[in-house]
Amino acid sequence: MKRVFIDGSAGTTGLRIHDRISMRKDLEVLTLSEETRKDPAARKNAINASDIVFLCLPDAAAEEAAQWVNNPDTILIDTSTAHRTSPGWMYGFPELTGQHDKVAAASRIANPGCHASGVIALIRPLIETGMLDPEVLLSCFSLTGYSGGGKKMIEAYEQPSPDPLFQAPRVYGLTQQHKHIPEIVHICGLKYAPVFSPVVAPYYSGMEVAVPLHASMLNCPVGNLSELFREYYRNAPLISVAETSDSFISACQMAGRDDMQILIEGNQDRVTLISLFDNLGKGASGAAIQNMNIVLDIPETTGLITGGKP
Repeated sequence: MKRVFIDGSAGTTGLRIHDRISMRKDLEVLTLSEETRKDPAARKNAINASDIVFLCLPDAAAEEAAQWVNNPDTILIDTSTAHRTSPGWMYGFPELTGQHDKVAAASRIANPGCHASGVIALIRPLIETGMLDPEVLLSCFSLTGYSGGGKKMIEAYEQPSPDPLFQAPRVYGLTQQHKHIPEIVHICGLKYAPVFSPVVAPYYSGMEVAVPLHASMLNCPVGNLSELFREYYRNAPLISVAETSDSFISACQMAGRDDMQILIEGNQDRVTLISLFDNLGKGASGAAIQNMNIVLDIPETTGLITGGKP
């Protein structure tokens, strides 16, 4: 039985991880009391007593905790932004070509960001197969539930008399310095950062990422895209290519699940690539558990909630 410790178990990501793994028979989840969960000495001891450690902390705290490891067998999975482009850390998006085996062999895994996961799932296959030029100028839009903002944002939205402005979607990241942009550029192999517009809306969880493209930007016919994505993700149990005849696609369609759907909508001249998932699922906790399962050499969907591939 493997021992697991969640450092930062009181946050939204940590709570979802604990919820998914607490009943598993193959894991022993180490916990600290309320009095000691923020104590550095107690946390350090728990980290080094564990086989797998999830760091569900702010960036600076995650960087500090990573330095505490002196057990050579302890594997870290960091859900913060701190190490996503750092040397020595493996990017935990196992669906990318060759990445599954690298994650399986890694002892330091940087879990992808939620917005970044949606963009990378759409753009990396096109760059990798030569269907999109790395010098392309992209615009990306991402609609998320308010749980993605953590405890403070959740409290702001769920207070008895919330700000009336919270009743409509709110665009943020207006300076184009969103913390997920560096990993999008790095992992996709883009020359230029995309114009990235995240939007938070008054619902708890679920994410919808959209990347609009003109057909002239692609090195293949628009009609080939669905098959291209199906082939790329053919061995990926948590990513599927879906079809819809609906005029509206809800951003909370995948709430509560740990998988992702990709849709290609539009016509022969203009197309919108869409990824649908839960910002707390495939965008955070679900992806972290998936990476742990791969490291443990067990089916990567173990303990996760999915709709299954068609």
